Amino acid sequence: MNKARSIKQNARPDGLPNFRNVGTLLRILLISNGLALLQAILLASAWTDVAQRMMQIATLLTPVLLTSLLLLWVAQPWLNRLSYRRGVLAVTALVVVLTLSIYYFGGEIYRPLDGGDSYFNMVRYGLLSVIECGILLQYFRLRSKVLSRALNDARLQVLRARIRPHFLFNTINAVLGIVRAQPKQAETALEDMADLFRMAMSDAQDLVPLGREIQLSKQYVALEQLRMGERLRVDWQIQDVPDDVLIPPLLLQPLLENAVYHGIEPLSQGGSIHIVLRRSGDELHLKVENPCPVRADAPKAPQGFLHSEGAGNSLSSYVLEKLSPPHRGNRVALRNIRERLDLLFDVEARYQVESGKDFYRVEIIFPYVSGVKERTS
Repeated sequence: MNKARSIKQNARPDGLPNFRNVGTLLRILLISNGLALLQAILLASAWTDVAQRMMQIATLLTPVLLTSLLLLWVAQPWLNRLSYRRGVLAVTALVVVLTLSIYYFGGEIYRPLDGGDSYFNMVRYGLLSVIECGILLQYFRLRSKVLSRALNDARLQVLRARIRPHFLFNTINAVLGIVRAQPKQAETALEDMADLFRMAMSDAQDLVPLGREIQLSKQYVALEQLRMGERLRVDWQIQDVPDDVLIPPLLLQPLLENAVYHGIEPLSQGGSIHIVLRRSGDELHLKVENPCPVRADAPKAPQGFLHSEGAGNSLSSYVLEKLSPPHRGNRVALRNIRERLDLLFDVEARYQVESGKDFYRVEIIFPYVSGVKERTS
């Protein structure tokens, strides 16, 4: 039986960074080289001397950095079983041993550049590696605290905004309308509604099986079809994706809810929501597309806009505000999803929003996580 799984191996916010995450590796490389540049500037006697100092530092920093990241990548499952303090000690000890070993066995590659006592230099490089390790680990610890607050806010938004009050009232009215003529269908509808609210109010897991999310979404669609009838149609296209694949919970249902309320419901003739789930290598692609009322002044989202951290946030906010100004729920849902993807997958996850005169499309791409193999963070 498939069960929801958590990607948390250490309690946040005191969890070690995931050394198998691309975003984590990029941040370590950037911060380490930034600290090296700062050291080169402090040691240089003139601006023309900075480049030479930086090259001297890089001759030792580069092999230490690359070897450390490789060994930490291999040791990630073992590190996940350690407490935070022991994990910090293990990572720091590994980096110090590597630094001293590379310096010692490097022989004349490093010592002539330093001059002076080689034992003093070994102690100095050992201390520098401890300081740099401490700075990096403290940075990831603080970042985890900030993102943990974002996740808590996102979960509160799930409880408050995902199953909206007017959806509850509409569903109850629809059930009352058929309770005498079709008591079996009314009973099924009430069971589906109970499952939806149970999912929304339960303790949110980081990752749940895809089959569970699809079942929840189909129950939601069935409830909406009670009041909209044949005006609401859903086309499912699932390609090479088993049901036990793990995805963030309540990822698909909010997108369907937006498609119904902001796309299908305003159309007198209704329409069809197209849902595509497919695997591409180590990535899972989720696309939801729906028709919407024709708007002559509707702005076009940039083609190929893929969200990532940093400068992309302002552009995504502009897109979310301009695509459907009257409906704040549309922005809340996508902002909620963005925050959770940032926390769970960092730069390995991205999304694309595109709007035309009569359609709206959201595509989300994130790592393919097998239900057999648990992901760590």
